[in-house]
Amino acid sequence: MIVSYDEHDVNNTFKFGVIYQKARQTLEEELFGNNEESPAFKEFLDLLGDTITLQDFKGFRGGLDVTHGQTGVESVYTIFRDREIMFHVSTKLPFTEGDAQQLQRKRHIGNDIVAIIFQEENTPFVPDMIASNFLHAYIVVQAENQGTETPSYKVSVTAREDVPAFGPPLPSPPVFQKGPEFREFLLTKLTNAENACCKSDKFAKLEDRTRAALLDNLHDELHAHTQAMLGLGPEEDKFENGGHGGFLESFKRAGPSGSASGQSSRRRPRRPPHPSLMRIVSSRPRSLRSRDRERVGGRRGTSPNQERYCLRHLLLCQDEEPRAG
Repeated sequence: MIVSYDEHDVNNTFKFGVIYQKARQTLEEELFGNNEESPAFKEFLDLLGDTITLQDFKGFRGGLDVTHGQTGVESVYTIFRDREIMFHVSTKLPFTEGDAQQLQRKRHIGNDIVAIIFQEENTPFVPDMIASNFLHAYIVVQAENQGTETPSYKVSVTAREDVPAFGPPLPSPPVFQKGPEFREFLLTKLTNAENACCKSDKFAKLEDRTRAALLDNLHDELHAHTQAMLGLGPEEDKFENGGHGGFLESFKRAGPSGSASGQSSRRRPRRPPHPSLMRIVSSRPRSLRSRDRERVGGRRGTSPNQERYCLRHLLLCQDEEPRAG
């Protein structure tokens, strides 16, 4: 349980938006309103991953509907370095006639952290074009020399100010030939971008709250597990732990939420000794006499283990009620 808590932020699944921007499109409504996929855009999607059918898909779905088809029929998916990646492709998400904002599409891409902007021509892109509280980084890919034997892609990156730098660095000039090396660079850049965005102010605060909630759950699970292992009920557990949770409460206070509260630890009260033990200690010498060893253990020269057995037997005898007659 503790290992699971410590590794909760290890992420092996990612979802990224992919937005198709045609020439001279500068408005959010224009970007999300594109339905047709050009040959260059299809070729780029094939480079990213495999086009899969969403119905009954068993891999990471990235929030897409794989049962009722409410988020489209197809999507693009890949596995990269043991990480599952689902792409929210704008042209493959449902298009709603009469909806200028295309909320069905924006609901998914607008809740991603990183998105790709694919361009076929030199068209300016400004992050403010897309209103989103979650999107923190964009990787703009512009197709060049399409329709030739050597197609290439020009890459640029933009992110919010509080997002730390992330690699791999762009070469100079930032132009890649189509092939596995470009795919390796792009997918690495995408995953590193999301990890860096999670360190921004907005997501760092969310992470702190998440860890505090997970720590509370861990405390409750360990507390219940300890009670079950020791066979303690609620009242017995309260007595054993001095009424304030003992070790588990100390463990909880050691976490982020507990250390900030400034609570001082209190000494746990001693549990009173058993009454029969008090009678034995007060009425008998510290060591067992030889005749007691003979009477209880059966012979002289008992071992330490036998002496402990003898003392336990005497304690039990002291607890028995005297018999009448």
